[in-house]
Amino acid sequence: MMKRFLLAAVTAGLVATNPAALAADPAKAKTIATTVCAACHNVDGNSSMSVNPKLAGQNADYIYKQLKNFKGADGKPPERANPIMNGMAAGLSDDDMKNLGAYFDAQKRKPEVAKNRDTVEYAQKLYRAGDASKGLPACAACHGPTGAGMPAQFPLISGQFAEYTEAQLKSFRIGERSNDPNGMMRLVAIKMTDAEIKAVSDYIAGLR
Repeated sequence: MMKRFLLAAVTAGLVATNPAALAADPAKAKTIATTVCAACHNVDGNSSMSVNPKLAGQNADYIYKQLKNFKGADGKPPERANPIMNGMAAGLSDDDMKNLGAYFDAQKRKPEVAKNRDTVEYAQKLYRAGDASKGLPACAACHGPTGAGMPAQFPLISGQFAEYTEAQLKSFRIGERSNDPNGMMRLVAIKMTDAEIKAVSDYIAGLR
């Protein structure tokens, strides 16, 4: 069962990938990054507020996909709802989004640290092996042992704010966020308790 889930996850990631996102010019995104994105994410993508995710080092195609999801198209509402980001993405062209992806991908992430020593070992087991008793797959299966992600498939999560990761997992769990291919993250998050989500999010913050 676990192997089938992971195979489906990898397949979904490949299908969701848009190679065009990699054909970009980061230099052309600098003006937008410094005048628009910097207010929340800082010029180098290392946000100083946990409500705003760190973008530095993130896979270019993942950023491109998220920006596309924040922007409505063909009269349809955005796949990912966020009042601030929906407004920001509205004025971006397809090239702008590709270029921004490449720009932040080229930046170096300043990682966070795990703060709860009491849950590190427990969270490590969940991250690396999941929990077969309830069909919870290992985070590492898609995001890698160090949380670096798999370029063109799954996002970089290591060094992210624990608060942001926790908020996103809970958002996936209740279906508030639903732009994950084939509901992959929703299927994972719905099997996690609040305590598990908090512990894993803290652990991820300290991954290198």
